[in-house]
Amino acid sequence: MDHAAVLALFDRDMREGAQPDGPGARVERSGNVVRQVSTAHGWNGVVWSRLDETGADAAIAEQIAYFSAAGSGREFEWKLYGHDRPVDLGQRLRAAGFVSEPEETLMVAEVADLDLDAEPPEGIRFAPVTDSAGVDLVAEAHEKAFGTDSSRLREQLLARLPQAPDTLLTTVALAGDLPVSAARMELVPGTRFAGLWGGGTVEPWRGRGIYRALVAHRARAALDLGYRYLQVDASDQSRPILERLGFEALSTTTPYVYGV
Repeated sequence: MDHAAVLALFDRDMREGAQPDGPGARVERSGNVVRQVSTAHGWNGVVWSRLDETGADAAIAEQIAYFSAAGSGREFEWKLYGHDRPVDLGQRLRAAGFVSEPEETLMVAEVADLDLDAEPPEGIRFAPVTDSAGVDLVAEAHEKAFGTDSSRLREQLLARLPQAPDTLLTTVALAGDLPVSAARMELVPGTRFAGLWGGGTVEPWRGRGIYRALVAHRARAALDLGYRYLQVDASDQSRPILERLGFEALSTTTPYVYGV
């Protein structure tokens, strides 16, 4: 893989040319910044910027003012990538009041080059999520796997299932009727990238190959739909598994969160 070329394509298609990630969201360009603005349950934040030392602080202040004036009372995120400029943009965000969350690795693979043979381990079956009952199973799996509230995820999935079904493929892993893992694939029509999200597995079921099988399951679907690349924001736990499957690290990504 030509890392520089693929990273440039990712920046152009998925960040500078970002599309709204669900109903009620819109993407706006303000100078050299692209942001998403969403309704109550959606994601708000900066997805792309092209800044330099002379204009970075003013651009940061502009985004703070914009989201503060929106009156939502909700936090927003500046999604910073390791190759973004200026090189001290993270320091500038912290100085302006943003709080950084754990860094992840931007990993990309050509779907055709991946090892897609992984199947669910014995006793586990994968089920597509097509209704509110399936969404409840996804939320339950995520809450148990990550230890976080999944009400926002539940609302987002419920909104997207009927309104934008061609942009989302969600799968829940079941042991009998018990949800033990769940994952989704975000599809962006008109681009060559599909994104893998979720994949958290409930602790007693970890280490059995469920995550790997969920990646392969979604990759096969992406191949059938004609997507060339898969993208993942990988944690330290998932990165080794993804590398063994054929993903390559292209950059890092760190959420910088501002409470308004």
